[in-house]
Amino acid sequence: MSFRRGRRLGLDIGSVRIGVASCDPDGILASPLAVVRRKDEPAALRELREIVEEYEPIELLAGDPKSLDGAARAAAASALEFARKIAAATGTPVRLVDERFTTVEAHHALAAAGKSSRQRREIVDAQAAVIILQNALEFEHNTGVPAGREMPDEESEQ
Repeated sequence: MSFRRGRRLGLDIGSVRIGVASCDPDGILASPLAVVRRKDEPAALRELREIVEEYEPIELLAGDPKSLDGAARAAAASALEFARKIAAATGTPVRLVDERFTTVEAHHALAAAGKSSRQRREIVDAQAAVIILQNALEFEHNTGVPAGREMPDEESEQ
């Protein structure tokens, strides 16, 4: 299997904000795109649907929040549930990709770029989405296999 051509969007789904990143159709470079506030979920889903309609990705790559030992955290259930809502609202397949360390990595990259902690807070989610997406692209380029796992059915998560 080789790399599947097509734009993808990366999502860092947090309880307050959702970072969004995009890549070119050849999957070479991931770039920050937006930070969507999650406070009003219907509005957040509308905004995400508009982004998906504009970029027409072949899939969405969402961070799969797990603890360092690989166990799902409480935040994981909420993120997974919202990822299901995004998939339903956009009609776009979602794959879940390991996101351990992405927010820490994003903070380090932004600090190295000279961003203050206040500046970082506003853009760290989009930067974390870039890292999720870039890691997934590199995995698929190197292995020919899509990164992560397909979104499980609700029954199999119980």
